[in-house]
Amino acid sequence: MAVITNDLVTKEDAERVKRSGLIDPARVMAVETGACPHTAIREDPTLNLQAAEELEAKFGPLDLVLIESGGDNLASTFSLDLVDYWLFVIDTAGGDDIPRKRGLGIVQSDILVINKVDLAPYVRADVQRMVREGAQVRGGRPIVLTNCHTGEGVEAVVDQIAANVLFDVGVDPVER
Repeated sequence: MAVITNDLVTKEDAERVKRSGLIDPARVMAVETGACPHTAIREDPTLNLQAAEELEAKFGPLDLVLIESGGDNLASTFSLDLVDYWLFVIDTAGGDDIPRKRGLGIVQSDILVINKVDLAPYVRADVQRMVREGAQVRGGRPIVLTNCHTGEGVEAVVDQIAANVLFDVGVDPVER
C-alpha cells in the first residue's frame, strides 16, 4: 500500500500522514499541484499518475494506492484515468446539509463516508438526516459512518475497499 496527498504548494498533508505511524513514511508521497489540488485529480492527473508509478517502481507490486484530495469542493470528481474506486469523505462539522446539496462526490462516489459523527451534537448536525438525504441520491451505493479518532466504522470502510478493490468477489481464490 502507498499514499499520495495533493496540496497547493505544501507537503503538510503528506508530513501528517508520515508522522501518523499508520504507514511506512517512505510509502507516502506529496504532490504539489501549484494550483487547486482538484485539477490534479480531474483535469490533468499526470502528477498523480507519475507519483503512483514511482511508488509502484519502488515498492511494487502494490495492492492499493490511496490518492487524497482535500478541501471542501462538493463538485470535485476524480478522473477515471486515475481511480478504480472513489471514497468521498465528509464530516458532520461541515454541516448536515452537505448530502442535500447533491455534490458530485455525494452522488457519484463508490462509497460515502460521513466522518466525525462524535462531533454532531456539538455542531447541531443531524447524522440520520445526512444518511437519509445521502441515501436518496446514491442509488443504493454504501454510506458508512465513522469516527476515525476512535476507529468507529473504519473496519466497515476497510471491508468495502477489500470487497470492491482488493479482491474479486465471487471468484474462486485459486482462479485469481
